[in-house]
Amino acid sequence: METQTAPIVKNIEELTITIAARNLNPSMLSPDFLKHTGIVPGEWELAREPVSNPRGRQVNFKNGLNVIAQPGSISFVEAISNKDLEKLEFAKVATQYLQKLPNAEYQALSIGPKIIVPFEEEDGGKNFISDKLLAGGPWKQFGKNPPQAALNLFYQLEKCQLSLNINPARLQQPNQTVISAILFAGNFTYSVNNLTGTDRINKLSEIINNWSKDLTSFRELIYEKFLQKGLPQQESLFQ
Repeated sequence: METQTAPIVKNIEELTITIAARNLNPSMLSPDFLKHTGIVPGEWELAREPVSNPRGRQVNFKNGLNVIAQPGSISFVEAISNKDLEKLEFAKVATQYLQKLPNAEYQALSIGPKIIVPFEEEDGGKNFISDKLLAGGPWKQFGKNPPQAALNLFYQLEKCQLSLNINPARLQQPNQTVISAILFAGNFTYSVNNLTGTDRINKLSEIINNWSKDLTSFRELIYEKFLQKGLPQQESLFQ
C-alpha cells in the first residue's frame, strides 16, 4: 500500500476592496439587486445561500467573489491564490457598484490585501513575532508560558496610509491537522471626503484601477522586508 504524503501548504493571499459610505444600508444587498442592476453578470451562480444577520449581509458566488455589506460599508473580497491576477473580478464589480450607485455619500476606500504564511514548526507563527520582530528581554519571562503577541504598524505613504496588522494564525487542514501560520493583514486607506459628485466617483474608480500597485507594494513589504526572501509566483494553496 502506498504511503500518502501530506500536502505542502502554500501561502494564502486574498484581496478586499471596502467602500465606506454614509448611511449605507446592508439590507439592500441581495443576489437579485446585484444582477438586476448589472453590478454582476446575470449568469453568475451562488456558491451558497446568502447570509443575513443583524451585522449585515453576505453574497458568495461560485467564481470565488464574496460581497459583504455592513452598516456604512460594502466589501468585495476575492482569494488570489491559484488565479491569474488579470482574471480577478473584485475590482470590476466594485467599479460597477460605484457606476450604478453614483449618488451615495462615499467617504473612503481601502484596498485590503492579506497574506497567510504557514510554518512547519508547531508554534512558528507565534515564535516569528516574539523572536524575529520583538527584542528579547525579561518581559518574556512572566507567567507560565511565553506571551502571545500581535503587532499594529502604520506607514505613511505618498498617497495614503498603510496600516498593517500581524497576528499568529492556525490553519485547519482537511485531514483535521492544524498548521501554525502568521497573518499579515493590510489596509491602504484613501479618503475622498474633499470631493463631490463626478470627481468623487472618478477618484474612487482611479484608486480601484490601481489596486495592483498596492498589492505589489504590500507583497514587497511582507516577503522582502519581513520574511526576507524573494517574491513568490502566484500558486495554488496545495501542491
